[in-house]
Amino acid sequence: MPNETHRRLKIAPQPIPKQDPKVRIHNWDETFLGFSVESAKIEAERCIQCPDAPCQDACPVGNDIPGAFRLLEIGDVIGAANKFRETSNLPDMCGRLCPQERLCEGDCVVAFAIRPDNIDAQPPVAIGKLEAFVADYQRLTEGLPMPELPPPSGRRAAVIGAGPAGLAVAEELTKRGHQVTLFDAWSEPGGVLLYGIPNFKMQKELLDAKLDYLWKLGIEFIGNTRVGKDITIDELFEQGYHAVFMGHGASLGNQLELPGVELPGVIIATEFLVRGNLRPEQLPEGMREALPKAERVLVIGGGDTSMDCVRTAIRLGSPDVTCMYRRTEAEQKGREEERQHAREEGTEFKYLTVPHQFTGDGSGRVTKAECRRMQLGAPDESGRRRPEPIAGSDFTLDVDIVVLAIGYEPDDLLEKTTPGLRTTNWKTVRVDEDFQTTRVGVFAGGDNVNGADLVVTAMADGQRAAIAIDSYLQSLG
Repeated sequence: MPNETHRRLKIAPQPIPKQDPKVRIHNWDETFLGFSVESAKIEAERCIQCPDAPCQDACPVGNDIPGAFRLLEIGDVIGAANKFRETSNLPDMCGRLCPQERLCEGDCVVAFAIRPDNIDAQPPVAIGKLEAFVADYQRLTEGLPMPELPPPSGRRAAVIGAGPAGLAVAEELTKRGHQVTLFDAWSEPGGVLLYGIPNFKMQKELLDAKLDYLWKLGIEFIGNTRVGKDITIDELFEQGYHAVFMGHGASLGNQLELPGVELPGVIIATEFLVRGNLRPEQLPEGMREALPKAERVLVIGGGDTSMDCVRTAIRLGSPDVTCMYRRTEAEQKGREEERQHAREEGTEFKYLTVPHQFTGDGSGRVTKAECRRMQLGAPDESGRRRPEPIAGSDFTLDVDIVVLAIGYEPDDLLEKTTPGLRTTNWKTVRVDEDFQTTRVGVFAGGDNVNGADLVVTAMADGQRAAIAIDSYLQSLG
């Protein structure tokens, strides 16, 4: 092992400061406080500059991570930010929201390299936190760099959904000279970045800066418009759009088919999060009423959305917050980091437990969750061991609010209103290798194609779909 690699492997990981749990439960600021310039340079120097860069291969957009860190360790923070921006439309957001432990950091050689002098194993380079740091530094000191746009192509594209996939498509098509309009059912653009991510994970000024950048590029946004209801895809073509991209995501929260699920106080995760995190004017009229005060909140589900819900409930002042999951922690799909934060903030976890009925009081609001203990049996079709009820294990929890955070699926409205458009049995949109749907000129990507997934995978789809749409628009002559 070369001496330079030995030297780098001896560098201690830099601590990433974050708010004390007792403090942060009383505010909506981000949990992590971030690096200083000096600590970021040292952390970047821990990268051993692997020639084959498995971290880059593990990144859905192929970020040149070693290249960015070479620049950062010599103090060129702006150069490092621009290196990330070569492949990522949202480096500050992905640095915060990506499950790096399953992606780039999960393949970081530093975490399992053989070290000299019997040094204990060390964590991977903090790739995500460094990506967020350099992007933040650039935004706060210079602003987002504006590209030089080519002459207008004369072609127009409509993008349905202003979330990660739609924003990426809109930006990339605009950089290629096309005129883009974003349509979204919500009143403001951002999709899950605004209406799904709590402030304590990502402050909204990051999104505001990105949207301001996109508006300066000339992208138009039309909100409060549900394509398929307020306007159809066929009508978009009639209005002069030459191509349409469907990036409406997987926005429908899954329901439990249990007695009492219709009671007031039993709500879907998205509604709970937006009413708890956003200003009333950002919401549809039916969601503008403040959430009722709740002493006891029960969140059903084990993913990152459920962690967002329990942590939101704590900040709303609920002293008794429980997360219920039907399997064990080993089977949870969300980030360990988020579960740790939830525990630090006072969440109680009830594993191998399910509700089987909700009951209410005289006014009709939910007051109790009838629950049952489970045990793991044989594997199901997903390969995970199937939860099975334990006889005689029923018990009752007193609740004021029950939040259902049990996954999402796409809305099939566009299939129903667009002749020739086809979806799968799971309501996801059928596309070919070029993101073309079964309707000519209509493309799709992101969660409405893949099922509920990550911000970065939706963004990656948007990037690749933009290349295909550009080729299609050019073929029109």
